[in-house]
Amino acid sequence: MPPLVRAARRFPNPRLTGLGSGLFCTASMFALACLDQLLFGASLVVYGVLFLPVCALTAVWVRRADLVTAVVAVPIAFAVGLLPIADSSGGLGGRLMGLVTALATHAGWLYGGTLIAGLIVTVRKVRMMSRRAAQRRAAEVAQPRRRTA
Repeated sequence: MPPLVRAARRFPNPRLTGLGSGLFCTASMFALACLDQLLFGASLVVYGVLFLPVCALTAVWVRRADLVTAVVAVPIAFAVGLLPIADSSGGLGGRLMGLVTALATHAGWLYGGTLIAGLIVTVRKVRMMSRRAAQRRAAEVAQPRRRTA
């Protein structure tokens, strides 16, 4: 077995529900944004770079029945995470304007993370469908249909 595969199998393999994956992604991005605020002075580039692995983990850890929710949860988490680091000139209007500006100027990170989650979810869904089809074919071969006269 290749060393990369062995290393990947040592990682935790939780299966989160749709709500759980959304909460994981949102809480992670909010915590990372607060950490970014403390360490890097609210660098949106650092925030965007940290967003990409969170998207991948969310898409990998969501359970099979809730695959679509990962793609929906990551953009919401990106926006929620921007709250502590978006520029604000005071008041609710200033904070909202800073959030909209940050979303507009750093939409590439948002699209990239959503694309990563979408690709991972798509690959997982295709693999799941091909496995089910192979199981059906194997069941048909094991029990051939009887013809009635």
